[in-house]
Amino acid sequence: MRYKVTFVVGLALGYVLGTRAGRERYEQMRKSARQLAQNPAVRNAAETAGHTGREFAGKAFSAVSQKVGDAVPDSLGGRGRGLRGRAGGAAEDDWGTSNT
Repeated sequence: MRYKVTFVVGLALGYVLGTRAGRERYEQMRKSARQLAQNPAVRNAAETAGHTGREFAGKAFSAVSQKVGDAVPDSLGGRGRGLRGRAGGAAEDDWGTSNT
């Protein structure tokens, strides 16, 4: 719920700022955002956060799998197929990119 409220507030704030500032300011903010996104420090931080998130997701999947065992019906068990290979370490995701 907190994330939904934060999203809606951000959306409203962006709309208000965008309508008041006009096209020039929008282009200036867009350029600044693009430069920030291409900053090596920001990209490394985002990559590290993504890797850490995938690592924790794999560990959580492994822990839940061990606790639940065969209690999950086959119809639901197949849905977690993408995470099975990630529990152990670096694997490729559905887009063919490495998780390292």
